[in-house]
Amino acid sequence: LLKLIHTTHINYFKIKATNSLSRTKATPKATPKATILLSLLYLLSSLSTTTSLTISLRPSLATFKATLKATKGNIGSFRTTRLSMSTTSGDEVPKLCCIDPFCYRQFPLSHPTPTPSTSSPLSCTTTTFESVLNSHLSKNPNLQDGYAPFCKHVFMENVNIIDGGTLTDGRVNTVEITEENEGLIRTAYEARNEKELPVLTRFIPKDSINIDDLPQAKYLDVILYSREQIIKENAAMNVEGVKDQMDVPWGVVSIKLQTVDYELPMNPITAMRNGLGEEFGGSGKEIEREEYMKAVEFWGKNVVVK
Repeated sequence: LLKLIHTTHINYFKIKATNSLSRTKATPKATPKATILLSLLYLLSSLSTTTSLTISLRPSLATFKATLKATKGNIGSFRTTRLSMSTTSGDEVPKLCCIDPFCYRQFPLSHPTPTPSTSSPLSCTTTTFESVLNSHLSKNPNLQDGYAPFCKHVFMENVNIIDGGTLTDGRVNTVEITEENEGLIRTAYEARNEKELPVLTRFIPKDSINIDDLPQAKYLDVILYSREQIIKENAAMNVEGVKDQMDVPWGVVSIKLQTVDYELPMNPITAMRNGLGEEFGGSGKEIEREEYMKAVEFWGKNVVVK
């Protein structure tokens, strides 16, 4: 059935349990064979209002890569390569992004760990965040370019668009260096997990300031890596990936809590670690001097609170 639907070039259609059928504009026009198939599915959905039929077309990684290259990151195009139909009363949102295990440390509610993120934890679960993110992307499919072709950004308001509340009560963790707080700055060699190479970092300890003075996050900068890049880095670090995530094209590797809806410069030490290569916990992206100097200018005047 899936093969027949695919060969007739039906890009996207939905079946609802209320015995109504809607289909988006298809290119090229559906053939009579497709019409027969749709009619059969419609009849199946008419048998019972409790009938539940879900069919997912999960293309290979190579297909996703080809689509990424052709669409230049327009995630909306994945609707032509991943097809979901459901006769349930609600519309199924395609799972285009998932939380990568590297980002679990930002979700202490879902993944308690001995080394949680002390700078930007979120007060929601991974399940809630994934639902909100994928719902957001279904309405706003365009991704912003990151520091490398495999990296993209999603900027969204700190709002749970499913229930209308705040997604996280987390606060911004970057502050300007002033005469009042300069003496609070500390340094330490740190790694984000047990397999990374520790690097020198500087920060202001949370317990040395009044956290209520930090503004609550207005926007979230969600940083995505392509599935291909995640597989590459996991192999270099001898880390086994999550099998259920292998067909999801993008993985969330970090979430920044911000008051602005654009990318802040990468911390220079992070750029250096990336340049060291995957075996040391980086991405393998070489340093670009111009971007690095912009980062130096920004982080010479600002510091992380954690």
